[in-house]
Amino acid sequence: MNSLDTEVLQHALEWLREGHPVHLATVVQTWGSAPRQAGAMLAVRKDGRVVGSVSGGCIEDDLIARAQGGQLPSKPEWARYGVSQEEAARFGLPCGGTLRLVIEPLKLGDWIDRVVEVTQAQQLVGRWLDLATGVSTLTDARPGQLTEVKEEGCHFVYGPHWRLLIIGANQTAQALAKIATMLEFQVIVCDPREEFTADWDMPGVSLQTGMPDDAVLEIQTDARTAIVAITHDPKLDDMALLEALKSKAFYVGALGSSRNQTKRRQRLLDFDLTEDDIARLHGPVGLQIGSRTPAEIAVAVGAQLVQVRRKLEDERVAGLTHPPKTT
Repeated sequence: MNSLDTEVLQHALEWLREGHPVHLATVVQTWGSAPRQAGAMLAVRKDGRVVGSVSGGCIEDDLIARAQGGQLPSKPEWARYGVSQEEAARFGLPCGGTLRLVIEPLKLGDWIDRVVEVTQAQQLVGRWLDLATGVSTLTDARPGQLTEVKEEGCHFVYGPHWRLLIIGANQTAQALAKIATMLEFQVIVCDPREEFTADWDMPGVSLQTGMPDDAVLEIQTDARTAIVAITHDPKLDDMALLEALKSKAFYVGALGSSRNQTKRRQRLLDFDLTEDDIARLHGPVGLQIGSRTPAEIAVAVGAQLVQVRRKLEDERVAGLTHPPKTT
């Protein structure tokens, strides 16, 4: 299963191969209470079929009408929606919200083929779009890199900016891996038990069969990595947690009841972990929604990952927008 943004590009590529004219609209800047963030994409065919989203729906309606009327541009150009209160209301934007988009025609043999290939492999790739010439150049990209806008063009980044290491290859792991992939995580599953990994088959999800503590070190866990232990086997889960709680991972969680989590915290204290290290553990893992089935547990964990990640992203954007005052 691909991320939603990868699905947009994949559908656009399939339409091109079928001979349909296709345009891509990408949000590059927002002001006020905009419904979608920079990087959101929508592909629209000449007959009006669309995939993706750049707003709550009304901008999509405008783009569909323009596509069907042959009014979309023949080369990349800027588009702005919601400049005035009247236009914001017309396009269903929140009061004061404004979106700036780039609308560009797509063609086979261009950048899209390579970007789909790279993102399906859960890798990052960048693209510089020159607005004057319409030429796209693929570039390196790094996790956390934002869409960059200049008058002469834009730099986009495609693929997962975050990673999730799941300890355990059970049903819950399968459900969580699917959800996390859609949420733009690069997913790695680790389980040394052959009886669990022998029939594992999830394209786009990396499988490691070594020991969990080694996996935490081997993937070079950083501040954009989440680690969730869900084997129900303390010997495996605790091994991963011993390294994860000392790492820079932005989220560390473990499956289990409140009673079992209390016992786990007591066990972890017997090792070289501090109280502050152990306090980082999300256990029971996930938002408390009364989940019981593997799918429900995966939803709860995915929701909490989004909650924590969004807080970190908002703090980062606020720091970039409002740098601290110097004395």
